[in-house]
Amino acid sequence: MGRESRLREYYSMFREVFSNKNILAISITTSLWSLMGMGYRPFWTLYLQDFLGASVTNIGIFSMISTAESLIFQLPGGLLADRYGRRKLIIFGTFLRTFGPILYFLAPSWEWVIPGALASGMTSLYMPAFTAIVAESLPSKRRGSGYGVYNTITRIPNIISPVIGGVLMDMYGLYKGVRMFLLMQIGISILTIVIRYFTIEETVVHTGIRPSMIPTAETFRDLPRPIYIMMIVSIIGSFSGRLVMDYTNLYALDILKITPTQLGFITSFAGLVQMALTLPSGMLSDKYGRKNNIMVSRVVSPITQYFMATVTGFELYLLVRAFNAVGLAFGGGGVRAGGSAWNALIADIVPSKKRATVNGVIGTLTAVVAAPSSVIGGWLWETFYPQLPFQLSAVVGLVAAAVFWIGVHEPEKALEE
Repeated sequence: MGRESRLREYYSMFREVFSNKNILAISITTSLWSLMGMGYRPFWTLYLQDFLGASVTNIGIFSMISTAESLIFQLPGGLLADRYGRRKLIIFGTFLRTFGPILYFLAPSWEWVIPGALASGMTSLYMPAFTAIVAESLPSKRRGSGYGVYNTITRIPNIISPVIGGVLMDMYGLYKGVRMFLLMQIGISILTIVIRYFTIEETVVHTGIRPSMIPTAETFRDLPRPIYIMMIVSIIGSFSGRLVMDYTNLYALDILKITPTQLGFITSFAGLVQMALTLPSGMLSDKYGRKNNIMVSRVVSPITQYFMATVTGFELYLLVRAFNAVGLAFGGGGVRAGGSAWNALIADIVPSKKRATVNGVIGTLTAVVAAPSSVIGGWLWETFYPQLPFQLSAVVGLVAAAVFWIGVHEPEKALEE
């Protein structure tokens, strides 16, 4: 395929995907939220440690509380979304999300950040609806490419914000810099509520009996076997990811002595690599299947967890993070659940009327195991040595990849909407 024809195909996909009002509204609002969030998130754990008095184990407890919220809210969120529709739940969840940055801004110590974590965790109520409405708003025959287009746009802030955030942290100090971005995120949250309220359209119309609000045998009847294997993979993989997710940037800043500006550049560069490969990888998943993409992602990410704990210096750490970004671009979620190819595979094999519930079940089961994982990671860091959580994460992540490869067989044909 020549360069001009490839560009025409890219343009055609962008136009097709963003002709849908839901995708356009969700893309804009998600990008705005990320634009503020990615400005301070790389430095959040150091902020908790240096200014709010949190230890590494305290940071793990904070993360555990945030993750445990999914245990409470994702499953009922999926059931509500399948029974009453996606739109109402997304708008309600977006409203709840506003309270997170407000409470973070007001917190005088790390203990007072916990209410903010609880408020942020409650927003998991709408995540099954969010995932389902994106899948249902994309063209089913080009769902992988559609996810690629959507993720390409929503990841633009991952390129811009971290480097700007790093420079501002060095200019104004970590305390002022983080609080500056939190204030801007509060404003963006209010704008997001307004945009989603007036633009998002419902994708599920019930013509018969609404799905039950209580999971029954009928809820899971006729679900394909790969879904149950994917649930197991999500549990194992999320345990792996949560061991280190909250400590990756802290390790870079505290152990490797990378400056905030350097970390911002590294995060932005990794975002650029991931964004550049997201659309081509989505096209590959449409052409050659989701399973291959997911496997690339789930093998590369654990390997990079190991190398993160062995490299020294700015240049080598940059290479490792870029390599991890390549794995994430293939859409298998890395060592966690989610990702474009992963979500596309779920959409391919699960009927629309059960899709949000299945996403909710995966989220809830994942949270049961992943919630204490962050505390274990912090304990391993402080009790033994900082590299140990990364090494354990690599081993567990590769086990999840092996289970997926052996247990999941991709269907020859996706379900039609």
